[in-house]
Amino acid sequence: MKGLAVLTSGGDAPGMNAAIRAVVRTAVAEGLDVYGVRHGYTGLIGGNFIPLGRRDVGGILQQGGTILGTTRCSELVTEEGQEKAMNQMKTRALQHLVVIGGNGSQAGAYALSQRGLSVVGVASTIDNDLAGSDITIGAATAIDVALESIDRLRTTASSLHRGFLVEVMGRNCGYLAAMAGIAGGAEAIVVPEAPSDPEAVAMELRDAYARGKSHAIVVVAEGAEYDAAALAKYFAEHHARLGFELRVCKLGHIQRGGSPGVADRMLATRLGAAATDALQAGEHGVLVGVVDGRLVRTPLRDVVGRTKPLDTSLLELARVLAQ
Repeated sequence: MKGLAVLTSGGDAPGMNAAIRAVVRTAVAEGLDVYGVRHGYTGLIGGNFIPLGRRDVGGILQQGGTILGTTRCSELVTEEGQEKAMNQMKTRALQHLVVIGGNGSQAGAYALSQRGLSVVGVASTIDNDLAGSDITIGAATAIDVALESIDRLRTTASSLHRGFLVEVMGRNCGYLAAMAGIAGGAEAIVVPEAPSDPEAVAMELRDAYARGKSHAIVVVAEGAEYDAAALAKYFAEHHARLGFELRVCKLGHIQRGGSPGVADRMLATRLGAAATDALQAGEHGVLVGVVDGRLVRTPLRDVVGRTKPLDTSLLELARVLAQ
């Protein structure tokens, strides 16, 4: 091990900077030259490298986003793009690459690994849909942000006797919606992994009002068949029959921003250090994550093309608790 590069790719996640810090400082402690790659795989292909030392990553632990920047890079899917990336590493005599990111980012890591580059992935996505880790960097903070918003909306909903649709991120995974919905006491939760329709949601809300509730909160995953916009439209079109309408609040990218909480700072620090440890042990082509509380290394070939299923028993728990 002599030279190492680290990049962040795909959607930003609170805690990415903590992971960068851990990679850099543990690698420097091992006597490595460390470079950061600006703007993800786009910077890797274009040769946008900067040297990183201990002091360069000082004061970033608490910052949201990523100091290295991030992009989604379609060029890396091509053989030409991959060859350019490999050449940029060879030109700088960098033998190792740490990729901090989610599904698409780790697919890129695997492609470069297949070409002979020593690559280790770090599980980071607010969606928490990446195989190989029970929890991924950014998910805990994203849930906390959603939960704070739900708590605030509940106060308004109760005061005005109204219903709110709160749409959270997560792509095609309902993890954020399920966790924020349960912790926020939502009357209904709509996720891609479970069948649902506007009439079923309406029934749950009517039952809530019949039990004496003065408000209603529905948490909806953005990837659900009936997202917040579709549900709101349905309720508006059938207002006369259903008897009420729902206001929409899309949290969107606000969930990505802000300072990471303690859970994400600790997870990112552990995984960043684990990435350097894996390379030091001569193990690459793997993703470092946490399973059952233990640091694990999962071959990237077992990660790419898979998504982690939602524990749908959470939805039944949410239904019971909402009664």
